Amino acid sequence: MNSLNKTFLPNSNYEYRDWFFIDCRGKNLGRLSTTIVKLLKGKIKAHYYPSKNIGDYVILTNADSILINKTNNYYIVKNPGRPGYSLKIVNVNDILPKVTIERTIKGMLSISERKQLMKRLKVYSAKYEK
Repeated sequence: MNSLNKTFLPNSNYEYRDWFFIDCRGKNLGRLSTTIVKLLKGKIKAHYYPSKNIGDYVILTNADSILINKTNNYYIVKNPGRPGYSLKIVNVNDILPKVTIERTIKGMLSISERKQLMKRLKVYSAKYEK
């Protein structure tokens, strides 16, 4: 048999996952989040296969010093009950940076991957969190 035509496909219980520690200080939110999504999905690995989950773990530190465009106002509508009754509009720049980073990365993932891959992402700010 010729061994040149063999293709490596990882098992469903793939155990060779790496840990990436990323410092967010001075990094742009959009560019950093695309890199994180590639790491979570495992697209940087040579034996990447779309139907197999071979992604890595990602830990982000100093999330409060990430660069967000402060001139544009992005709003999140919370509790959109009856119009004008319980509508709360929150400016994205005012909420926690941890929530902003997680929402950005979660929006870049497909619906079927979100639950699995978001468990491998940990976000910490420079301040102590309980």
